[in-house]
Amino acid sequence: MIQQSNTVIRASFLHFINDPAKVENIDDAYQYISDGLLVIENGKVKSLTPFNDKSADLYPHLEDKRGQLIMPGFIDTHIHYPQTEMIAAYGEQLLEWLETYTFPTEKQFKDKLYAQKISQFFINELLKNGTTSALVFGTVHPESVDALFEEAEKIDMRMIAGKVMMDRNAPNYLLDTAQSSYDQSKVLIEKWHNKGRLQYAITPRFAPTSTPEQLTLAGKLKAEYPDVYVQTHLSENIDEIEWVKSLFPEREGYLDVYEHYGLTGEKSVFAHCIHLTDKEWDTLAKTKSVIAFCPTSNLFLGSGLFNLDKADEHHVPVGLATDVGGGTSFSQLRSLSEAYKIMQLQGKKLSVFKGLYLATLGSAQSLSLDHKVGNFEKGKEADFIVLDWAATELQTLRLENSNSLQDKLFALMMLGDERNIHSTYVAGKLVYSVAD
Repeated sequence: MIQQSNTVIRASFLHFINDPAKVENIDDAYQYISDGLLVIENGKVKSLTPFNDKSADLYPHLEDKRGQLIMPGFIDTHIHYPQTEMIAAYGEQLLEWLETYTFPTEKQFKDKLYAQKISQFFINELLKNGTTSALVFGTVHPESVDALFEEAEKIDMRMIAGKVMMDRNAPNYLLDTAQSSYDQSKVLIEKWHNKGRLQYAITPRFAPTSTPEQLTLAGKLKAEYPDVYVQTHLSENIDEIEWVKSLFPEREGYLDVYEHYGLTGEKSVFAHCIHLTDKEWDTLAKTKSVIAFCPTSNLFLGSGLFNLDKADEHHVPVGLATDVGGGTSFSQLRSLSEAYKIMQLQGKKLSVFKGLYLATLGSAQSLSLDHKVGNFEKGKEADFIVLDWAATELQTLRLENSNSLQDKLFALMMLGDERNIHSTYVAGKLVYSVAD
């Protein structure tokens, strides 16, 4: 008998191996094991195999979760943790929404204790919704980033975050300078980047709130630390695009601003990308830059409909994102439900396999993390979630009338939310359970 010091779980398992849009046979994109055994050792996947009669003898203390579905943890590729408390603020489009709600809220994060309180709440919300990794905006205050990383470090959570760089077109109480943003970001990179499972992202809010001098220094940071991320916004709103043109008349367009200052690349994540020109699509593909698809935010703020098929055609990596607080839910299941509707409004379809791929391995690939997380391949970090197939009477009724795996998963994608997350594991350790 094996001396058991590992976590061993029996359940149904689903994970992805390839992008469903890039395989001829959909069965080559995923693996589903109706009765499987996951073995975790030292926080990493040791094996995932079908359960057999010998398994019970080898692992007499296994956790039996039959009747539940285990998947890799969801990955959120764009979210603003300081906006948690102003989620679902009424009635504005992007630019007015920033002025009316966002900037006054972010002012509070100069206070480290306040930032710690919201960081704790934010991370708990992620875990309750099955999100185990995230790319996160702080505020202009370095304290906001320190607080978030400190909380994530307590549970060994994979987190990427950065201090907002913003030296114009915002209230004075939120402005830094080109030099201070460079200096403070550099200190934070040295302090946090690659510390355990934490990584840093250079974070100009968006082109209109940074001077050419600040963007120049952001590009300098990227050149000095080539393995850090860049996160910002791109072509979310028509008025925003026109504003960028007026501020940078010497540039060909919005994306050209970022490219000119050295901020594109395979670890550069651009949120939204709804109103791109053909040349901008080509530039994203050429530079291997990444798009964060933010369905609930795009609908809530009336920004427009993202063209996922066009991203696939141009081979531009796409990750799924909630974009809280423009987004209206921490749940990536709800993100997928709205993504499906966005595709429908364009006369297209989002399959459940493509959707769940985007929430897991697809987002991991978009963040260049698929060698670490995203599925249950041997040696990967054991971030995963246990899902209840049905968490409501309506879901139960719908499940009873589902005759295939695809239909069961589609019902979960369309009707599911945080109530379906039974438990969440980070680095092999239980960090959230509905029982708690």
